[in-house]
Order: sequence, then structure tokens, then C-alpha cells
Amino acid sequence: MFVQHIISCDTKKEASMEQKIQSQLTVIDSLLRSADFSLSIAKAQDTAYYTGIGQPVPPFLTPAEDTATITITTGEEKVASNLAGFYALECGIGALSGQTHEKPTGWLEKIASEKADSASILLLNRFANATWKISQPFRDIKRITRPNFTVASFLPPEEIVKDYYQVKTAASKLLASMQPVKDGSLEDQMQKIRSLLHSRQYAFEMAACMDSGYYASQKKAIPPFISAKEDNTIIHKSIKDQKIATNLAGFYALECGLNYLVTTKKILPAAILQSITENTISKEDKMLFSRFANATWKASQPFRGLDRIERETFMPFYFLNEADIDKDWVQIKTAAAKVLTML
Repeated sequence: MFVQHIISCDTKKEASMEQKIQSQLTVIDSLLRSADFSLSIAKAQDTAYYTGIGQPVPPFLTPAEDTATITITTGEEKVASNLAGFYALECGIGALSGQTHEKPTGWLEKIASEKADSASILLLNRFANATWKISQPFRDIKRITRPNFTVASFLPPEEIVKDYYQVKTAASKLLASMQPVKDGSLEDQMQKIRSLLHSRQYAFEMAACMDSGYYASQKKAIPPFISAKEDNTIIHKSIKDQKIATNLAGFYALECGLNYLVTTKKILPAAILQSITENTISKEDKMLFSRFANATWKASQPFRGLDRIERETFMPFYFLNEADIDKDWVQIKTAAAKVLTML
């Protein structure tokens, strides 16, 4: 009887913990789709950025920017939109290589041949969800209100499958591109990935591959990647909305990293957020959040101009110095403080 009582108590505790986790994730889910919270956290992130680099904090938007627009072509946006899975893959295999000390090509082979284990797939899917999320407000801020813009663990199975298919498609393409250094050292492989990340031509090829992969996964006819009309059609984008989108990368990185740890460790979101704000988080988990921040930052850059991928800092996490990582961590910490106040 005593043993049964102990088991019953443990079961009740687990059920209670699960209810608390779900309750807090539901709050975070509502924050994701809130235009007001998005603006609030974007302003906080912008302030944190300037404070972090020791510069005066300018107004989030000037009066002119509040109503002004910028222009891009439909083709440019289509390239940017189709690169999210690639950056998710690149950051995901970087994390997995760091954990297992296995070279990137080893992970690419596992992913492309569907031999990756479930724990690795979960991590890759969280990276894919993070990079997809940051793409949405750049396309249209209203897209954050859609039902599938939700915390990753609330996604229906068909959406999870879509995310992983994007990762798998990118893995097959990248694996083929890595053949010249397949037998090279970790350093050789990372340098190769670095060069591919900087290539505008490769970005276009990868985007086209990802686009056709999406239609193939849906068993639909594959249209031309960018038609002549799309290549020349101008889209007007609100500067205000684009600035909000730019400053949401840290929030989505936090949310997806948080969801991964909650799912794998069964810890309350608030407890993890508190460990971030109080600097008591483990080094391993801190680096994981920083990798998520690097992923969402990367996925946001092509929307601001494809030339931004040619910048020196646009490189694998493997090459980042402490100052670069600290910039990302400031964004994670700022987002954590804002979210924590809402739980």
C-alpha cells in the first residue's frame, strides 16, 4: 500500500507539472500572435542592442519611418522565404556536431537518408520552426496571427512533417555541395559551409531547390521558381513593419529554444526564463539559445537584402567570437525578461 501511495503521489505531481507547463506555454502562444506584444518586445530588443554596443538609443521609429515604405521585388522575397530551412539545417547540424563531435557531412548523410534519431530530429525541427517564424513578419506582419504561428509543441503533425521535409531537402542539396571536403577535417568542412553561406549564387540555387522540394512534398506540380513577372513585380513594404520584424529574431529564438528544453527536460518555462535573466543557466543551454539566435538572425538577413549574407559575420556559429555570441545573448536575455513578466 505504501509503495502504491508513493507511485500515486508521483503520478499526481507529474500531472500537475504538465498542467503548469501547458498553462505557461498557452500564455507564450498568445504572445506570439499578439501585435501589441510584438511591437513592445521589438522596441525592447532595439533598445538592448544599442545599449549593448554602448551607443545612444535612438527613437524606435522616426515620424517619417512610421508611414514610409521600402520596395523589393517578388523574386527577392521568394528567395529569402525559401532559405529558412537551409539556415535551420546549418545551425542545427552545427549544434549536433558540437554535441557529438561528428563532422557535418556525417549528420547530413543521416538526415538525407532518414537515419537521424528522434532526439536529433526534434532539435532540427525546432530550428526549422524558429527560422520559419522569423520569415513570417517580414512577408507580412499579419501572418503572425495565423493559427499555425504557434509554439512548436502545439503544432499538428502535418506541420511538423513540413518542417522536417524542408530540413531534409536542404540536407540533400548541401551534402552534394560538400563532396569535395567529405573526407576533410572539421575545420575544412566548416570553411566550406562558410563559403557557401556567403555565396549569393548558392543562396539562389538552394532557394530554388527548397521551393521545388516543398511542391514535391505536397505532391503538386512544380512551377518555375521565379517567373519573369515575379522577378519584376515590385512590393511595397512598411518600414515600421520591417523594423518590428528585424527586432523579433531574439524573441522567436528564445521561444523555440525554450520549447525544446521544456519538451526534453519537462521544466517549467518560467524556471528556464528565470535562469536566463539571473545568469544561472548552464553553459550548454546558454550556447543552445545562442545558436537559435544565430539561426533566426541569419534567416532574417536576406529579407533586408541578399547582399547581407556576404558580410563577414554571416558565418557558422563555429567561427563566432565571444563578442558576437554576447550580442545574440543580449537579445535572448532581453526577450526572456519580457516574457517572464507575462507568466
